[in-house]
Amino acid sequence: MKRIQNFINGEYCDPQAGNYIDNVEPATGEVYCLIPDSTEEDVAMAVAAAEKAFPIWSGMTGEERGAILMRISLGIEKRMDEFVAAESRDNGKPLSLAAHVDIPRAVSNFHFFATAAEHVSSESHYMEGVGVNYTTRKPIGIVGCISPWNLPLYLFSWKIAPALASGNCVIAKPSEITPYTAYLLGEVIKESGMPAGVLNIIHGTGQYAGDAIVKHPKIKAISFTGGTKTGEYIARTAAPMFKKLSLELGGKNPNIIFADCDFDEMIKTTVRSSFANQGQICLCGSRIFVERSLYDKFKTAFVERVSKLTVSHPTDPNAKMGAVVSEPHMEKVLSYIELAKQEGGTVLTGGNRVHLEAPYNNGFYIAPTVIEGLAYDCRTNQEEIFGPVVTITPFDTEEEALMMANSTVYGLSATVWTSDLKRAHRVADNVQAGIVWLNCWLVRDLRTPFGGVKASGVGREGGWEAMRFFTEAKNVLVTF
Repeated sequence: MKRIQNFINGEYCDPQAGNYIDNVEPATGEVYCLIPDSTEEDVAMAVAAAEKAFPIWSGMTGEERGAILMRISLGIEKRMDEFVAAESRDNGKPLSLAAHVDIPRAVSNFHFFATAAEHVSSESHYMEGVGVNYTTRKPIGIVGCISPWNLPLYLFSWKIAPALASGNCVIAKPSEITPYTAYLLGEVIKESGMPAGVLNIIHGTGQYAGDAIVKHPKIKAISFTGGTKTGEYIARTAAPMFKKLSLELGGKNPNIIFADCDFDEMIKTTVRSSFANQGQICLCGSRIFVERSLYDKFKTAFVERVSKLTVSHPTDPNAKMGAVVSEPHMEKVLSYIELAKQEGGTVLTGGNRVHLEAPYNNGFYIAPTVIEGLAYDCRTNQEEIFGPVVTITPFDTEEEALMMANSTVYGLSATVWTSDLKRAHRVADNVQAGIVWLNCWLVRDLRTPFGGVKASGVGREGGWEAMRFFTEAKNVLVTF
């Protein structure tokens, strides 16, 4: 059976303790490879390699670093089919999704920040009669990047690319549930000409490998995407060590639909924004609020479309939804469906595990589920489920819709559907979210800031926000 290895100092290597954990294929429920169960010893090796590499990497020009990142982008693109197949198998998502979203976006991330490395500019502030201030930005040093399982290489590259472009050396940990494309990335890194030790990839659990990264005194910043509870722990641990933190955490995103919307465009997009990647995208709209005059029409059309979504194994060309990522996650999602029933909800479609024929009969499949009749403040509508489950709720006024939308501890994203331009801007201004889409969903410009408010995180990723996070500003005053 294949054993994944860590990538340290430009070479693949086994974990120091010699321990491995199972990597389960979601589509079949079977173990298909083994993952290093790395510890603080492996992290210490990676940090030592990064220390040696930092003067070399940070001493390069932005153009030189950008050229290497561009070769990484092209390297992934040349092996597109291999990366797509690996991502689909590791995560359980349909091949079509990995081919059109995950891997192309990883290519774009490296490309974007490769060019950004060449366009970093300094600031100056003229003081009349005194002198000129100029501000430089220097790389932090060694940084830790910890990424989640839902969009594995997509979000892994979203973190490491700006960290590298800024001149830092990186200790990166992909999710232990979906490690394979990060493992393959090491081969592309070697071919790119990146100096050994600049990027080190450590596999393992959050309890051991992740914790060691967070606690290591020479790792000066942590960029983390994942659950809010884990984010709380990282903040609590890293704050006394004065580490910089970027935390992209959970979401319980509202989708607010007014009666004057473009119905056909809205209904098509809402099916996608509810169930893309089996609902396992932090930006999915899991709470759908519909103006009462449109509610019955929406419910009929939405349920009809959702009930026809094909749940199948990832390589099925007809699959619209694949497997959720793991058995524990499947059980968690199913438990929330049962909770919704206890709270008075009615399941309009779905609500059950889907069993496919062998060899996929033990896979982790859930039918897309739509629930109505729940109070806006019940647990089902307040807690993050992160699966193919949405609730639909009518509203009468704009004020009521905003009250329900803002009622959770989360504030990552929101979607608003209306043809009234003034209302669109008004609702966008008053909804508590870091990202708002008006009459669309998941349209991303890599230059824009990405992140949430409240319990959805601290800091912003994307564009210059990411480049600023991974650098320290220094102001110098020159007097006349």
